[in-house]
Amino acid sequence: MATVTVETEPGRLFATRVMGLVHTLVADEPAPEGDDLGFSPYELLLASLGSCTAMTLELYARRKAWPLEQVRITLAFDRVHVGDAEHCEQPSKRIDQITREIELLGPLDEEQRRRLIEIAGKCPVHKTLTSGPAIVDRLVAEPVMG
Repeated sequence: MATVTVETEPGRLFATRVMGLVHTLVADEPAPEGDDLGFSPYELLLASLGSCTAMTLELYARRKAWPLEQVRITLAFDRVHVGDAEHCEQPSKRIDQITREIELLGPLDEEQRRRLIEIAGKCPVHKTLTSGPAIVDRLVAEPVMG
């Protein structure tokens, strides 16, 4: 199980400290809304998908002893219109879309490249995002100050 703790930064509107078991990073909104102290929440989401995809491809290529030298993935998040909807600005007429551009560097043949792109869709974070995970909120009791 993966666990992180996120805390707001006192005196900052959007900045948060994200703490894992070992590592810490800062997330924030870009200026002018935030102080631009770190990645935005959507950048972190894209980073999770991109990192998992790259790791999955590297692992698969190694197991197959394929000459994959490097993986480079560029991801973008956007809300796009559904079809040619008459009232496109209505929330129900827009969908969230992640575009993932995958570069496979190395002397791979076309069949290896095709298979690696297929494997990209099997990374654990991709599976989680496309399965619509349940999010369970639990309110923690306020600590007693004494």
